[in-house]
Amino acid sequence: MTIVIDASVALTWSFGDETTPETERLLDRVKADGAFAPALWRLEVGNALLVARRRGRLTPEVLDGELRSILALPVALDHESTGSAFSVVLDLATRHRLTIYDATYLELARRLGLALATLDAALRTAALSEGVPLLP
Repeated sequence: MTIVIDASVALTWSFGDETTPETERLLDRVKADGAFAPALWRLEVGNALLVARRRGRLTPEVLDGELRSILALPVALDHESTGSAFSVVLDLATRHRLTIYDATYLELARRLGLALATLDAALRTAALSEGVPLLP
């Protein structure tokens, strides 16, 4: 079974000081089995890496390498959350006081019946409330 990953997990793979044994196992799992993410995932990860570059945390070369590594992962991007499922996303965001972005990950995991890999505390709480399994 595969998983839904959010940007908070994926970003740990780019920053050695944020990586944990659990997030490394998730990376191995994604490489082996693939994962799902909403279409906004690449933009969210890319933006966070760009902000890290602007703050001097990454060099331009490291930024390019990290972006290539992210793009090479077998992550299937889902576009339904931004289309026909948007009303569900908005409802989840409202009920759980999430951003639209975080609610999109929750909606996808719930719709596909998959575990959600996130480090975001509010998203984890919402997922538990919705009966969505969590990783790590």
